Amino acid sequence: MAVNVVIGSVLVALGAAFLFLGALGIVRMPDLYNRMQAGTKATTLGNLLTLVGLGLIEPAWMLKLLLIALFVLMTNPISSHALARGAYRAGVPLTEGSVRDEYREALEEHGEEVPS
Repeated sequence: MAVNVVIGSVLVALGAAFLFLGALGIVRMPDLYNRMQAGTKATTLGNLLTLVGLGLIEPAWMLKLLLIALFVLMTNPISSHALARGAYRAGVPLTEGSVRDEYREALEEHGEEVPS
């Protein structure tokens, strides 16, 4: 078995582990914002590791997989941010254990309307 196939398989396995941990974080976290953060970070890394691993296993696919990875890197955090901001403005509450609401503080500092 070639070295690149072994390394690629390890990266795919690590990617799958991160994807699993992201799903577990979505189930275990207390509120929407924590779930979204856990899911976004873990799935972004999991997808990247999986795509790079697949590229090492099948080098002919590497360019296409790198383009997909670039797309994931650019869209996943932006979409998560937009969804969290929309949820906050719609009034989805933070968990009761939240210590600080920095977004509320920033809105108040700039004189913008703060959702109730």
